[in-house]
Amino acid sequence: MAIAAGTKAETVIKAIGHIPQELLNQVKEVTLDLSDSMKKIVRSCFTNATRVIDRFHIQKLACDAVQEMRIRLRWDAIQEANEEMEDSKQKGADYIPIRYKNGDTRKELLARSRYLLFKSSEKWTASQKLRANILFSVFPELEQAYGLSHSLRMIFAKNTIKDAARLSMAKWYNKVEKAGFHSFNVIAATFYDHYDDILNFYIAVR
Repeated sequence: MAIAAGTKAETVIKAIGHIPQELLNQVKEVTLDLSDSMKKIVRSCFTNATRVIDRFHIQKLACDAVQEMRIRLRWDAIQEANEEMEDSKQKGADYIPIRYKNGDTRKELLARSRYLLFKSSEKWTASQKLRANILFSVFPELEQAYGLSHSLRMIFAKNTIKDAARLSMAKWYNKVEKAGFHSFNVIAATFYDHYDDILNFYIAVR
């Protein structure tokens, strides 16, 4: 067994170097994340192994992109509320924020939607369904981003063959490009750099 401190490629490669090459050649598959360091380690040490990007790293990037949008919109809502409060103060009137039918203000709606955006819609509670309906009606761009994240999750959940997954991923790229969301375009570019290793997931699950 080889144990290395940290994930620096040179350090890990040196630690693995104590293992006989004939044993390393027996490794058929290695699961890794999107880091270039891990890719370098596998390419150097496990020359016969198929590299498989862990699907959960892929899905996390998409979820993070949705949350990034939600947070940006929440800061905008906070700023808007502060300006409305100041305006009411200047007029000597009480500040009464607009509330949606579930009782949330605009900034509360965005703050309290955090966890539902991580879930598939079939797992939402009744209150989360109501909140999601309001959220998506007020912020349609969030609904579109959530849809992109969910459709990516479904590509992996289908456990289909690699060629079918390649086609599904290509269609997903087209949706991302059409949406024009910066955070998702960055993710798509990252996926493109690791395309084959991501699609190897469909070989691993067979």
